[in-house]
Amino acid sequence: MKQKVRSIVRNYSKNLIIGLGALLLALGLLGYGIWRDRAELLSPSSFAALARLSPPSYGYIQGEYLYAKINHQNYKVIKEGIDLKEVMSQTPIEVKGGSMGVASEAIDMLLLLFLLLALWGLFRFFRNLNGSDLFAKNTKNPPNKNSSTSMGAPRLLEESVGGVDELGGKISPTLSKVTFEDVAGIKEVKEELEEIIDFLKNPAKYQKFGTKLPKGVLLMGPPGVGKTLIAKAVAGEAGVPFFYQSGSSFAQIYVGMGAKRVRDLFMRAKLSAPSIIFIDEIDAVGKARGGLRNDERETTLNQLLTEMDGFEDSSGVIVIGATNKIDVLDEALLRSGRFDRRIYVELPDFLERVKILEVHLKGKQHELNLEEVSRLTVGFSGASLASLVNEAALRAIRRRSNAIAHEDILATKDKVILGKRKRLSFSDEEKKILATYQSAKALSAYWMEIEFDKVSLVNEGIKEIDKELVGKSEMQNKIKVLLSGLVALEMIYGESYSNCEEDLSKAKELAIEMAERYGMGERLMGDLSDAQEILAQAKSEMRDFLENSKNALKILEERLLERERLSREELKEILHELF
Repeated sequence: MKQKVRSIVRNYSKNLIIGLGALLLALGLLGYGIWRDRAELLSPSSFAALARLSPPSYGYIQGEYLYAKINHQNYKVIKEGIDLKEVMSQTPIEVKGGSMGVASEAIDMLLLLFLLLALWGLFRFFRNLNGSDLFAKNTKNPPNKNSSTSMGAPRLLEESVGGVDELGGKISPTLSKVTFEDVAGIKEVKEELEEIIDFLKNPAKYQKFGTKLPKGVLLMGPPGVGKTLIAKAVAGEAGVPFFYQSGSSFAQIYVGMGAKRVRDLFMRAKLSAPSIIFIDEIDAVGKARGGLRNDERETTLNQLLTEMDGFEDSSGVIVIGATNKIDVLDEALLRSGRFDRRIYVELPDFLERVKILEVHLKGKQHELNLEEVSRLTVGFSGASLASLVNEAALRAIRRRSNAIAHEDILATKDKVILGKRKRLSFSDEEKKILATYQSAKALSAYWMEIEFDKVSLVNEGIKEIDKELVGKSEMQNKIKVLLSGLVALEMIYGESYSNCEEDLSKAKELAIEMAERYGMGERLMGDLSDAQEILAQAKSEMRDFLENSKNALKILEERLLERERLSREELKEILHELF
């Protein structure tokens, strides 16, 4: 009798547990259906078109989304991508606290975890019903670490969820408040970017002519010249959402996660179009393929190439990349159709440094002559000047002064230089030597009709314009220009200096190519003796030329010391005054 009662109680307990489990599972599914965010996500353009056809009957803002009910259907759209004033003129909009997106995701995760645990509990219960004593044995003997049992399921679940949290970094746009007024100098760069800004502001004006928005702009230049700040200013001027990503953020330890992150980034940018994607240090993800193989990085790069060349022309998404290592980038990334425009951001010249100093000293008490400070900071980048002003202000505070004085600049200048590139700091004597050297090159290049863009005191010197077809006389003139600085220094200072190394090496290479490769020496089958003769003749002719042009050389030297950079047109005006 007792055994019969025990059997009835056991069966009743089993049925009760099964019923409770089914009830919990049903409640979980019901809660998931009630609490989950069921609003359909629309792009800004689709939402605007739908709202014009049928204005929303109700709406509210929560988190980064605008939720609206249109024709008894719930929709949501990223609030940064639409004109809220226009929507609010049609429908009252309520602003709710918190983030619906985050809350919805948290609820979904909790409900999903609850359902998984409920299923796992039912699974264990039914295994016990079948007479399995596996769990009883495991309580006495700890499971083997290598064994694959159901006890590993929670641990694997935790690792999986943790991986999602780690890699699922939220990609959200920001509206930049930086404008070109906050970016001093870089006049030429601003002119290059103004057209793109106007395109983002007024796309219809350009679409009438069938023109397309450039898909990419690559900002190149040394560290600290303001590439990131320029990208923020473009977004701020255009008033469009700005997506910032570092190139290294695409590098993940899990295979395929980098490519997934690229897809997610472009998908969010398209939903917020028109928008700007800025990839800082793009060389971290865009290195040339081959060599030491890295399948994950190459997969990520391939996805980036596909997205840049694959999205629709009317999507209004433009990619801005920044790098100081363009030589390591993959050729496919640099071709037209991906980065249509390449803009080199140079170190600031004298006047640009004055403007940068004005920006950083705004709101600070000082007793500085900005032109004098600019002369002291040849070779400083915008970031270096910002550090200089900040360090000088800190020193002024330490000495309990109410204003930054010239002595603070002098005391902190060396500290900033040592933290950057000391080789870019020149004494007055070194500046004169550099000015003589570069002035001789500019004068000879202009006189011998060698095409060039500009001459600079501290950057790359003469920036020649590339040509595919070059004659013998032009190559001889190029050698003369390369040797002109060396000849000028020997003529004025009585010796040569180490800054001649690069130009002298180029002159030697060019002379050897003329003699051995192009047959432009005395003999068709030339050798080193022919190259030496070409160099000797070029040096002799250049000495005669500079001896007769000492006055022009001196004036150019003074102007270059004053301005630090001269364009071909400015050089032409100076020489026309002399001759």
